[in-house]
Amino acid sequence: MHGFSKRTRESITLLEGVGVEGDAHSGATVQHRSRVTADPSQPNLRQVHLMHEELFDALRESGHTVEPGDLGENITTRDIDLLALPVGTRLHLGDTVVTITGLRNPCQQINDFQPGLLKKLVRTDGEGRVIRLAGVMGIVSRGGRVVPGDTIDIELPREPHFPLTRV
Repeated sequence: MHGFSKRTRESITLLEGVGVEGDAHSGATVQHRSRVTADPSQPNLRQVHLMHEELFDALRESGHTVEPGDLGENITTRDIDLLALPVGTRLHLGDTVVTITGLRNPCQQINDFQPGLLKKLVRTDGEGRVIRLAGVMGIVSRGGRVVPGDTIDIELPREPHFPLTRV
């Protein structure tokens, strides 16, 4: 079943090449309904959704109350500039590895969760570029268990580095 918010858990299990065990978006091929309709054979580049907790702080300042899991993310981080990481960055979370594939492109469901929230997560800068703030997506390159407080080590890909785009 596809749901929006996720409840906070004691741990999650990442399955290599599949995603988060028990998550509606796990699978080797796309699981998001609109993507399945377009082409169900596409590889799933959205197996794991990571979001920076600092975003919740900024949203609170603008009148929105958002807690970990509310926006559908699987893993919440702090003190990592997820949005600035290049494509192919490998995040070592405990014994697991998640390879970053791109930016989350949030949908209208965010406004169903809290009216006006989508405009805080997707906006246009002064030069007309779309800025997406709703976290990053990745694939599971090495499975295992992730628990709150696991150390996250960042392994950048070889240069040249490419900025994240929506996936």
